[in-house]
This record gives sequence, C-alpha cells and structure tokens, in this order.
Amino acid sequence: MKEINWDDCLANKSAKSITPDINRAQSLIETAKERISLIKEVTERNCNFVFEDYYTSLLELLQAIAFRKGYNILNHICLGFYLRDVLKREDLYLIFDDIRYKRNSLTYYGSRMDFETAKQAIDKCRRFIKEFNQIMKEAINHEKR
Repeated sequence: MKEINWDDCLANKSAKSITPDINRAQSLIETAKERISLIKEVTERNCNFVFEDYYTSLLELLQAIAFRKGYNILNHICLGFYLRDVLKREDLYLIFDDIRYKRNSLTYYGSRMDFETAKQAIDKCRRFIKEFNQIMKEAINHEKR
C-alpha cells in the first residue's frame, strides 16, 4: 500500500519507533557537512552530480533528526511525511517533495536536468539545509532543557 501520510508510514512499517540514537544522528550530520564541504563549483558538466550530493546530504540531515527523535524512516516519501506531519513544516515538505521528484527522475529514469533547472534545485537544497540546520539546533537545545 502506498503511504499518504505519517500514520500510514507507521502502520506499513515504512517508519519505525526506535530508541533515540544520538550518536548515529551526529555521525550523519558530520557526513552531510563533509559531503557539502567537498562541493567546489557548479558547472554545466557537474550540476546534476552536485545536486545529487546536496540531496544526499539533505537526506542525511532528515534521517539525523528522525534518529534523534526515535524514528527509523525507511523511504524518502515517509521522510517527507515526517517533515509535514510530525515537524509541521509544510513549507519544507513542498520543497523536499519537488527535489525528491527531480532526484528520482535523474536516478531512476536518467532524466538529466538542464543547467538552469539544476542550479535552481541546488539553491532549493541549500535553502532547505540552512533552514533544517536551524530546526536541528532548536531540537538539540530543547533536549538540553
């Protein structure tokens, strides 16, 4: 059955409750930051690959907050529903779903983006990551209280 919301993800075991895993979350954050730090410039030749790196980093950050909060999410669609239904960030969900679709087109159908589309997708990833870093900081500060 295809999930249409977070409750479906839990019911279908596409997302599972786990013991919060702070170490795994921190490792994913460090990996995402390192991957991003290796990106130098975006060119017409490498733009699709740079986009994939940003998307992968974005996934790692999403998984990190889920692990911190006690969830193991097994697919990208449920990561989106976690954003929308649990974190209550419809704005980020819409961005994520758009770039998820672009990444699927690239990865599974070989549909490369033109340079301008790729640059726009990369900019969306950058904005998402910046916003999500703030969410992560707030979550960590909340845990310390």
